[in-house]
Amino acid sequence: MTELEKLDAGLEYDFWNDEVDARKQYAIEWCEKIHKIDQKDGDAIAAALTEFFGSAGELPWVGPGFQCDCGKNIHVGKHFIANFNVTILDIAPVYIGDHCMIGPNTLICTVNHPLSPMKRRNHIGIAKPIHIGDDVWIGGNCTILPGVTIGNNVVIAAGAVVTKDIPDNCVVGGVPASVIKSIEDDVERETIVFSTSSGQK
Repeated sequence: MTELEKLDAGLEYDFWNDEVDARKQYAIEWCEKIHKIDQKDGDAIAAALTEFFGSAGELPWVGPGFQCDCGKNIHVGKHFIANFNVTILDIAPVYIGDHCMIGPNTLICTVNHPLSPMKRRNHIGIAKPIHIGDDVWIGGNCTILPGVTIGNNVVIAAGAVVTKDIPDNCVVGGVPASVIKSIEDDVERETIVFSTSSGQK
């Protein structure tokens, strides 16, 4: 297997590999283009993100300072908003539902590295997808770690570090994040079905 095939299969891979690095360079170039768009031109930003992301619903928007690792591994629903300086390290796919808001300086990270120092010297990474449901509000300065699934109607308090799955209809906070309280879901919704093979929800 190539290093890119290993990455996409969820196996350990060499993140210094030229094909792997090419994805990052592509994303860097695209983010630079998005940063040059007039922030008052929401339609232009939405059009650029729709072309750049793997899939996007109506009117996606990201604020200045947005960065990512690939772009094509990001799949967002309708009315996606990412505030200033949001970073999505989408080495593996990131699926985000409808009507989601991400606060400033938040990190969504699908990539991890081994505890072995020898493996780290050999540039080994491993990535796991992240799934985020509908109507999720992620506060500022949060971190979402690899492999996490966040349910519908979840509020993640500012500064939280999410290390494990979060159920529907709750507020979570802390380091590591835990459920603080349940909240009402006053929206009728369809069940989300994620497909890791197609990259769609």
